[in-house]
Amino acid sequence: MEEKRTEKNSYTVIFAIFMVFVVGALLAFAAKSLEPTITENKRLEKQQNILYAMGVNENDESSANFVSTEEAPELFSKYIKKQLIITNGTSVEEDDQAYLIDVKKQQANAKKGLERKLPLFVGERDGETFYIAPIYGKGLWDAIWAYIAIDENMVVQGAYFDHAGETPGLGANIKQRYFMDDFIGEHLLGPSGKFKGIDVAKSNGDPKNNDKTDNEVDAIAGATITGNGVSAMIKNDLKLYLPYFENLKNN
Repeated sequence: MEEKRTEKNSYTVIFAIFMVFVVGALLAFAAKSLEPTITENKRLEKQQNILYAMGVNENDESSANFVSTEEAPELFSKYIKKQLIITNGTSVEEDDQAYLIDVKKQQANAKKGLERKLPLFVGERDGETFYIAPIYGKGLWDAIWAYIAIDENMVVQGAYFDHAGETPGLGANIKQRYFMDDFIGEHLLGPSGKFKGIDVAKSNGDPKNNDKTDNEVDAIAGATITGNGVSAMIKNDLKLYLPYFENLKNN
């Protein structure tokens, strides 16, 4: 008996190819259709992160909470006065262009010997000026990143940390308020004025974080590698802003 057409290998192969083509086309269409929404969501999230770092947030006594996505654009326009792109200590004001800088890609450019561009957001609140820098690093399992707000003396005024896949209850706690708040008031410069950064230290002898000039905060128990990643991220990325702040103080 002649085999049915649907049982032939050729039919199976053709059907599989057809389905791959159809599914691929549908996925490509969906991705293209959702691209504006995804881009806008990323923009709003970045605005919330920057605002959080400079103290514009909905925090309660213990929890870290952003302003809403509905409020973020208006508040961002209200508090962020400048967006700068820094190269070799020299800044250029570029409205909305600092948004477009991918810190990870800029790190890769620097490794290739290419010029690295540093985004910096300048905000004003209650008569104080905040300089918010986005930084990027590596934790235990995946990427970690932060927005650090500092003043003209490179003293931390606020911080927001996040991660792609750190261990829940351990490294993932870098985005808990108790950890982020420890950085407020910490000095990035040492006594001699040289850049030292901030160590997330298990050996820190100041568990209540009262000493803000020791360039250390208390580590998260069981999250040594993530903590080391935070320390390295701060030292490697924020050090690059030092020439800008030296020029700022001299002018």
